[in-house]
Amino acid sequence: MTQQPVTYLQPSSPPTFYGLGVGPGPAGLLPVAALDILQQVDYIYAPRAKVAVQSVALEALRGLPFDPGKVRDIEFNMDGDDDRIAEHYAALAREIAALGQAGKSVAYLTIGDAMTYSTLGYLAAALRREAPELPQKLLPGVTSYAATAALTGFALGEGKERVLILPCPDDIATLAADIAANDIVVLMKVGKRLSAVLDVLRGLGISEHCALGHRLGLSGEVVLPSLEQVPDAQKLGYLSVLLIRKNKPRRFS
Repeated sequence: MTQQPVTYLQPSSPPTFYGLGVGPGPAGLLPVAALDILQQVDYIYAPRAKVAVQSVALEALRGLPFDPGKVRDIEFNMDGDDDRIAEHYAALAREIAALGQAGKSVAYLTIGDAMTYSTLGYLAAALRREAPELPQKLLPGVTSYAATAALTGFALGEGKERVLILPCPDDIATLAADIAANDIVVLMKVGKRLSAVLDVLRGLGISEHCALGHRLGLSGEVVLPSLEQVPDAQKLGYLSVLLIRKNKPRRFS
């Protein structure tokens, strides 16, 4: 007897808020449970940066079977002002809470994993304050660094190696100390600092066994299993992740 897959959204489910990690870009990396939710919820909120024409999270769903008429484009605010950010997500939480009170379920998309350096964390916390009675279910997604590791054959930790995951520091000089204190550093949110980071890696003599993933599964994708030669470093910082290994990987042969 074939066992039927478990669905996260039953016909009798109460109105619920779903936070979905949609992966780094390739539509095939979306979890099956997340696709099930997308096909059944009433609304799909797709966050979009002010400088972007289209939501990257929505682009990651290209070609998948769901109703695009459910999508609501949401311009998200991450300008560094804590008060404005808090009010932005409080207002969004009140809007979603009103939909829940009207009997509607809502899915909110975020690229990568649902709770790894994600704006979803702000919204989930705001919903707990504004509408504690609204059920929440947050589904994990594939991270950009996990996808980059798989594409480049980069081992994210061997044996008891220490792995540090962090956003690129504003003070690049501190990066060398982070690398010295750990075996592997996963560097996210690199942005315009990529050239400076590459200078640090070359200075340490380790760029050969580091890797980069940029816009995985999206237009303009770049995957580099080594950082000895990086074309257009000035253009590759946004939506990029670096995998930094302090020492050459062990070889068992």
